[in-house]
Amino acid sequence: MAEPRLHFEDFLPGAVATYGSHTITKEEIIAFATEFDPQPFHLNEEAGKASMLGGLAASGWHACAILMRLNCDGFLNRSTSMGAPGIDEVKWLMPLRPDVTLGVRRTVVEARASKSRPEMGLVKFLFELTTERGEVVMTQLGSIMFGRREA
Repeated sequence: MAEPRLHFEDFLPGAVATYGSHTITKEEIIAFATEFDPQPFHLNEEAGKASMLGGLAASGWHACAILMRLNCDGFLNRSTSMGAPGIDEVKWLMPLRPDVTLGVRRTVVEARASKSRPEMGLVKFLFELTTERGEVVMTQLGSIMFGRREA
């Protein structure tokens, strides 16, 4: 039997969930950077050491992509998600190094029904991309639109 789909009503302000596991590799960091963010400190150990990052580090946009994948696997693909109107804030708090395992801590900041579209509600989340040691690598604050159960 399939898991029930998550609706707007399932996201209560203050609720916290943790999920996901992705170990980032040196090869993955370099491949992503080569394609999408070819700055030297994302491509080469020596350039990384010579930079303020102090070593090879993943692009912040790579961290965002990993967060998106973990969110899809963790809950979005079994929800009534209707997409997002945008991201309010992204903060990259520390360099993301090879061989670090990442997970997500998701906090519901607020939930409000749409006045103009009664079939949906908006849920504002704080997503924290964390290491296996509990360090927060990145935060993302933004809203996602979900279908309502009653609609």
